[in-house]
Amino acid sequence: MKEEKAFVKEITPQAEDFSRWYIDAIKKADLMDYTPVRGCIVFKPDGFELWERIQEAMNKRFKETGHRNAYFPMLIPESFFQKEKEHIEGFNPELPWVTEAGGEPLEEKLALRPTSETIIGHMYSQWIQSYRDLPVLINQWANVFRWEKRTMPFLRTSEFLWQEGHTAHATEEEARQETMQMLEIYREVVEQELAIPVWKGQKTPSERFAGAVDTYSIEAMMKDGKAVQAGTSHYLGDKFARGFEIKFLDRDNQFKYVHTTSWGTSTRLIGSMIMVHGDDRGLALPPRMAPTQVIMIPVGPMKLREKVMEAFDPLFDEIKAEGVRVRADLREETPGWKFNEWEMRGVPLRLELGPRDVDNGQVILARRDTGEKVTVPLEGIAQTVAELLEEIQQNMFQKALAFREQNSHLGIDTLEQLSAHIAKSESENTTSGWVLAGWCGDDQCESKVKEETKFTTRNIPFEPPVSKQRCICCGKESQHTVWFGRAY
Repeated sequence: MKEEKAFVKEITPQAEDFSRWYIDAIKKADLMDYTPVRGCIVFKPDGFELWERIQEAMNKRFKETGHRNAYFPMLIPESFFQKEKEHIEGFNPELPWVTEAGGEPLEEKLALRPTSETIIGHMYSQWIQSYRDLPVLINQWANVFRWEKRTMPFLRTSEFLWQEGHTAHATEEEARQETMQMLEIYREVVEQELAIPVWKGQKTPSERFAGAVDTYSIEAMMKDGKAVQAGTSHYLGDKFARGFEIKFLDRDNQFKYVHTTSWGTSTRLIGSMIMVHGDDRGLALPPRMAPTQVIMIPVGPMKLREKVMEAFDPLFDEIKAEGVRVRADLREETPGWKFNEWEMRGVPLRLELGPRDVDNGQVILARRDTGEKVTVPLEGIAQTVAELLEEIQQNMFQKALAFREQNSHLGIDTLEQLSAHIAKSESENTTSGWVLAGWCGDDQCESKVKEETKFTTRNIPFEPPVSKQRCICCGKESQHTVWFGRAY
């Protein structure tokens, strides 16, 4: 027991310092490492495999809806940004520039892409000539650069990995349908695969993507009550089309500008998954995302190990044949140390097999989500494991949903009440969560809430739990019901 306690002490408790817990957990689980370049990290194999799982889930749905993957250059000429002024103004503070190559100054400096609307807009202007060329449905998996002042691994780094979809359509109606379709795909992946409940909604004008007509998002609540914008989908209208002269000859033989969309998610989904499900023992990964779904550990005295392994190896093969991602830990460490190690890494299910289990035709299964241990027959073990993994997946979503509901506040209707709520939470060292409140639509009211409380508008949910009649700031009739909260 002493060894187990010492092991867990290496992770700061969430209640003591949530940010420190997060760093401890991802470092201890060997998901990433820091590099000499400010704000940049290495994705170690387990960390990158989480991204691969997200890619697989996204790609499946993208391709089912007719999208194809392509790749565009990382370097973007400065002049491209000037073609859409609002876009460059939104990104300029975060842009890293290349000004020299081969020992000589460049005639035109090149940005490391913060996003690819400009370079893709340029290419689309070359490719699209007629209504027959539409729609263009392209996605890109890439790295992007935003020189962040404050960084946190996976959630906010100077270089990060993401996917960005860019589509072109003949009509506004088609483009808006695309925008909503992709937002729903994001919701589906994040809720079904990552077991994270989200709110779908529209961003306020101040939170809108630079250059967009409308921006929509899915928002997720972390265990410290803060929000993460887990995915965004933008209707760009014909603004980029006009800037880059993306025209097509329609059926009536008239030249028209296309309507474009863009949409993206990033490796911040990895950080979100960890912050939603993790606990003081470390990571807790949903089975559909976990690099290792089942860890098998032989137990009992070494003199009986041969007997255990005679049953252990066929058991491993049976579970693997079921399509389960299973690993065996045969290292010369104590079972207790191994239990702690794999719990910390977030493996959803542990299988223990000892000599008595072999004699009794049974195994012990331990769940990471509840800590519960059950003894089950060896017969039909592969199906039992598969069913239990699905049960764990659903339970993790329900736990996260219950937490979000407990920390979503519907009865705070004035700025004074919000300030008092935050002060009470801070004095009691509890999360202040999110607040559903009315907003009159005035940017000044939105700014005042942010200045006085550090709560920002998350989104205007499509289906709010209740509708708010008065603005939380000025008390005037509200135009929107909005989620407010602190965010990463």
